Amino acid sequence: MTKIEKVLYTGKTHTTGGRDGVARSDDAQLDLRLSPPRSGKPGTNPEQLFAAGWSACFIGALGLAAGKRKLSLPANTAVDAEVDFGVTDGAYLLQARLEVRLPGLDPELARALIAEAHQTCPYSKATRGNIAVELTLA
Repeated sequence: MTKIEKVLYTGKTHTTGGRDGVARSDDAQLDLRLSPPRSGKPGTNPEQLFAAGWSACFIGALGLAAGKRKLSLPANTAVDAEVDFGVTDGAYLLQARLEVRLPGLDPELARALIAEAHQTCPYSKATRGNIAVELTLA
């Protein structure tokens, strides 16, 4: 396992109540209710938060990959992320799908950027070999 040599940022939250609770960041920029999926209660769930974080990070990694090629990402670059929470043989698991939209880019170039981003994105690194992940170009 590779250890960080220099920490650039630390996200800090305080969560109570689990899937039926509240999560707040130390800087008060995040303050939200949590609720189980399909419960009908107000709030989001951990899978939605993970999908949002991963897709935002992935777009950043796409930008770095494009920058190495002296390119800019299309203004309407987007990642639609889906994170499934499920069970197999009594064990709870996650799996994910990232659908990447790079309108106007040659599909071969777009696929190369996606592959490189998946190698460098910290969320992709953290999940590699741990959960099933599908990447597609929309």
